[in-house]
Amino acid sequence: MGKVHFIGGEKGGVGKSMTARVLAQYYIDHERPFLGFDCDASHGTFSRFYQEYASPVVVGDDDSLDGMLSAVEEHPDRDLIIDLAAQSAQSINRWIEETDVFGLLDELGMQVVWWHVMDDGADSVALLSQVLTRYASQPVDVVVVQNLGRGESFERFTQSEAYQQARVQGATLIELPRLHAKLTQKIDFNNSSFWAVANDRRLMNIAERQRMKVWLRHAYAQLEEVLTVEGQ
Repeated sequence: MGKVHFIGGEKGGVGKSMTARVLAQYYIDHERPFLGFDCDASHGTFSRFYQEYASPVVVGDDDSLDGMLSAVEEHPDRDLIIDLAAQSAQSINRWIEETDVFGLLDELGMQVVWWHVMDDGADSVALLSQVLTRYASQPVDVVVVQNLGRGESFERFTQSEAYQQARVQGATLIELPRLHAKLTQKIDFNNSSFWAVANDRRLMNIAERQRMKVWLRHAYAQLEEVLTVEGQ
């Protein structure tokens, strides 16, 4: 069964694009076919770093959103990675409900995986609760990403009702490791893929390339927990 990964979180700056990019790099490194879609018109981070794999989508334009469904029909052998923009939940949910997107994807043999990327703030916890409630009866697998690059402690989350709700509903909880701040900045200014950072001597020195390889190794270990659970 193929997968359609929605990378959400609603809140800006929690690391949605970072999650989409490392998931894309995992697919590339493991030679697994996929199509990427970037719904963040203001930043376009996913398509900027992975322009060969990700196409822009206009949230609020049904024809543009419908193009992702056409891609599933035209390329049934490929998974989708969709990087959602901040503050896009209302438009995305309307499109999903009016089109019965999840029902259609189920008919097409595609499993929906909804990634909720969060920092350690109260807003991310509240938004997670909304996601869990909205999709409780839907054919959706929820993955909660605790981004250690956007929070030092998720203790309050693990003590929250949303955490218990996630456990009860069978959501998968993972951690995205913190990436060295100076390296993150250098990647941003170079518009580099993670592969290029880990391997290209012209971009990074030996220590920076090694840090990237270590970070990818830890990130991939977390992703593999999810993909194993998802049956991939």
